Amino acid sequence: MRSSRTSLGRRIAALCAGAVTVGALLTAGTTTAHAADTPLRDLAAAKGKVMGTAVTGSKLTGTYGDIAGREFNWLTPGNAMKWGSVEPTQGTFNWAEADQIVNFAEAHGQEVRGHTLVWHSQNPSWLTNGSWTPAQLTTLLQNHINTEVGRYKGRVAAWDVVNEPFNEDGTYRSTLWYNGLGADYIANALTWARAADPAAELYINDYNVEGVNAKSTALYNLVRSLKERGVPIDGVGLQAHLILGQVPSSFQQNIQRFADLGVDVAITELDIRMQLPSDTAKLTQQAADYKAVMNACLAVTRCTGVTVWGFTDSDSWIPSTFPGQGAATPYDENYAPKPAYHAIAASLGGTTTPPPTGACTAVYSVTSQWNTGFTGQVRIGCSGAALSSWRVSWSFGAGQQITQAWNANCTQSGAAVTCSNASYNGTVPDGGSVTFGFNGSWSGSNPVPVVTLG
Repeated sequence: MRSSRTSLGRRIAALCAGAVTVGALLTAGTTTAHAADTPLRDLAAAKGKVMGTAVTGSKLTGTYGDIAGREFNWLTPGNAMKWGSVEPTQGTFNWAEADQIVNFAEAHGQEVRGHTLVWHSQNPSWLTNGSWTPAQLTTLLQNHINTEVGRYKGRVAAWDVVNEPFNEDGTYRSTLWYNGLGADYIANALTWARAADPAAELYINDYNVEGVNAKSTALYNLVRSLKERGVPIDGVGLQAHLILGQVPSSFQQNIQRFADLGVDVAITELDIRMQLPSDTAKLTQQAADYKAVMNACLAVTRCTGVTVWGFTDSDSWIPSTFPGQGAATPYDENYAPKPAYHAIAASLGGTTTPPPTGACTAVYSVTSQWNTGFTGQVRIGCSGAALSSWRVSWSFGAGQQITQAWNANCTQSGAAVTCSNASYNGTVPDGGSVTFGFNGSWSGSNPVPVVTLG
């Protein structure tokens, strides 16, 4: 690793040192029922690893923002840095969401993983519909990399420079870049990115390369060739969009063989999807799968850490891409940590207080907040038990008032609030959940109350 770039170890040490400051930055009302006793980011940093998540910039408020800031020390913009997002019209740029995520990360003592500079998908229509000569394509790509990497020079720690260059059989994917420029578009992109920010770590990122197979071997051979040619390449990203119960048995072996080439390895987009609805057995298997991935990374020194592709099911790409599947992330859609979250914490050496088995729980969260108002919700979920009706209560601690409720019958007397099921949603089966929501007013602070079910 060249001396001009900040080492991963130094970055992790800095993140550890900033842990106390991060806690002070979290807003009043931050809470997540049954979260780990120590945030995942601190547990990971103590082991010399990073724990990251993909995020949506517009959601970085309320409970979503609190969890993103507290639990993770790396952030990846899910879509905000892709070419189609930042330059929708040629020569006209939109950096608003990307800037928002970078600013949030800096305010919370986090690093940013830039994603992604060169890809066959989510490019602007003016680029994909154009008729370009190889010289023009070269200029367009170099200018794009110079512009984006240059804008965030010194603020983005690592870049997924080239994303998904291979087919499943290990041949190069037919893309605008490969068809127009040949395989050396990859080496050129890495070289240009190094020139634009010599301190940033440069990665090639792909999916279905977690185990030893034809595709991962093609990636391995490419990285070996790039290293032999002196092309700047610092790491390989294994996306790890996995299916329940299908973590490759050769995962650790594959990580190690890339590390042996002298590059870092990062798990960059981890999620583990299942057929819906979820139930106790599926969530238990998912937790074991998450732990297996974490353990594979922990076993290899040059595996830098793990990034989940969205930490909550409400911000996951899976349901829209794989109909009938979902529940792929460590938190459910109402920000309650699932068994997968506890498995991650345990693999990192942490202790947690998971929901008791054979019980039902209620979790309160603030989903959005503005000047004098907010939207909240309560999720009632059961594991090893069931309900035929329900009633929850809490006391507001700062004078908040409910102004409207839905999917529940809510009353408030002073600070005390009681909500009971509507006629149509009293039944909560084992492994199931129901959610009700409300709008409210607040002034000064909006702390999250303790909710009692029963």
